Amino acid sequence: MKTTITHNGVTYTTDFSNPIDISIPLSADDNNPIAWYIDKPVIEPVTMGDWVGKVGKGSSTNFNNISFNPHGHGTHTECLGHITKDFYSINDALKKFFFIAELISVIPEAQGEDLVITQSQIENALNGKTPEAIVIRTLPNDTAKQSKNYSNSNPPYLEAAAALHIRECGIKHLLIDLPSVDKEEDEGKLLAHKAFWNVKDVNNLNTDARHDATITEMVFVPDSVTDGMYLLNLQIASFVNDASPSKPVLYVIQ
Repeated sequence: MKTTITHNGVTYTTDFSNPIDISIPLSADDNNPIAWYIDKPVIEPVTMGDWVGKVGKGSSTNFNNISFNPHGHGTHTECLGHITKDFYSINDALKKFFFIAELISVIPEAQGEDLVITQSQIENALNGKTPEAIVIRTLPNDTAKQSKNYSNSNPPYLEAAAALHIRECGIKHLLIDLPSVDKEEDEGKLLAHKAFWNVKDVNNLNTDARHDATITEMVFVPDSVTDGMYLLNLQIASFVNDASPSKPVLYVIQ
């Protein structure tokens, strides 16, 4: 199904019948990606006495409990409540779900023992564009990202100046194929998170903090998807929590 959209006074056409799902599905096996030193998710049938919620065990339905952590178990979208003393929910922060997005690919630069996405890389890739959302694909784009255990691996991250530049471009939604925009072990500084959300004090939130901006981590964009402009459908589950598992979907814009 084709439809037209208008952005910055220009009308484009997109085809909803050809979605590009860039989320990683959550599973209870070793194929599920993991970060932040936790175990894999658990999906198991409810058991009450002799009754087991599984058709193969005699129940009329499959009736599973699911135990997972949105930050550590796959594609998730978070709001500034992830780093603030006061509670803020992603379900309140994200009220619109379609955005013009720019997909860029970058090779993180070596800085000592770290691999870092820099401000200049973001500036060069955007080349003056100011989309509503940015999707960052890191290179090399190993398919192992879909099942990797990131704990204690010091993955690449976004320098604070790069996150600040993204904010200053007016970009509200940042998506990346890493477990965090910040360094794995950074003494709790979370400089990129704070720069993107414009959070100056996590204990006393400034009035110009960006409540409607989101960060989505642990996406996976296949090599077959070329850099450029897309229509993004950013879907979340209705969790009253700082983060929710999410399903970002891209559509080619013609």
